[in-house]
Amino acid sequence: MTRLSVNINKIATLRNARGGNVPDVTKAALDCEKFGAEGITVHPRPDERHIRYSDVREIRPLVTTEFNMEGNPTGSFAALACEVIPDQVTLVPDAPDAITSNAGWDTIRNRAFLTRMCKSFKDRGIRTSIFIDPDPAMAEGAMLCGADRVELYTAGYAAAYPECPEAAIAPYLETAKAVRELGLGLNAGHDLSLQNLSYFIKTIPWTDEVSIGHALICDALYLGLETTIAEYLAQIRNF
Repeated sequence: MTRLSVNINKIATLRNARGGNVPDVTKAALDCEKFGAEGITVHPRPDERHIRYSDVREIRPLVTTEFNMEGNPTGSFAALACEVIPDQVTLVPDAPDAITSNAGWDTIRNRAFLTRMCKSFKDRGIRTSIFIDPDPAMAEGAMLCGADRVELYTAGYAAAYPECPEAAIAPYLETAKAVRELGLGLNAGHDLSLQNLSYFIKTIPWTDEVSIGHALICDALYLGLETTIAEYLAQIRNF
């Protein structure tokens, strides 16, 4: 059964635009759980332009579902993960000035670094997931690095889906099959929405988890957070 993890970064972005504590990011995380989300995702960046390190420290002990912390595992991010011990760390190769994640890891070229980071987190009991583009070679590279899972970067799927869903999903299905054969878990995320989520899960039903933030929070502006989470869960459960 695919789990829904809600990325709450955009809620923090709205709070930071005005200052103060409105909306309350911690309350939003707990409300997401109350409304049915099966995980909370945060992506703290070095400039703390949305989720702050202090948010991570505050939210971590309160989350009762899965707590997923994603980001580039260098310096202060790695130290924070080792301090708060999330259930899962998702390694994402985003540059400090990136607006949003825009590519997966080259797990072959970065094997030494990723192997070291996977070991560091796993030694502390943290499940590791490596963010990759839809490429079976990158999945195999993640396995060789010692990752427990990969997360497929689904921006390409989302962009191509309106024109031809079958063509959009094809490289993801090929990679997902390779991931399953390698014995890794499978996550997916980036630009998944109410329009394209059901088809993705229907085609790749062994997806363990989807992490969704931007589209879900945008939908919540119109539908409300509780209704929106229910709609996303319906897309996952009732394909």
